[in-house]
Amino acid sequence: MSSTVFGVSYDAADAKVAASFWAAALSRSVGDGADAYSAVVEPADPASGPRIGFRRVPEPKTVKNRMHFDLITADFPSEVERLFALGATKLNEVRDGAHWVTLADPEGNEFDLIEG
Repeated sequence: MSSTVFGVSYDAADAKVAASFWAAALSRSVGDGADAYSAVVEPADPASGPRIGFRRVPEPKTVKNRMHFDLITADFPSEVERLFALGATKLNEVRDGAHWVTLADPEGNEFDLIEG
């Protein structure tokens, strides 16, 4: 017997705002009924990754994420600019064999974009 990843749960100050950013970043859509308390981003195709559920929590983010998304793109400069336009901010950039940038979503949660 084994388990399968059904989804990723994400704490947010505003579930709909966080879901809207990630839906746009991943070329997905926010599920029906999304509001500030609860929202879901489903993959169009299960091969493109798990569902992402967003739930409002009362406390703000205070420390670095213990888990984060690693995104990869072949058009690194354009994708960085697109994510900036969606509300991401740059935290760090690494060029050490591999090249990636650590970004924060509009709620300050870190994620990496890898050139690939």
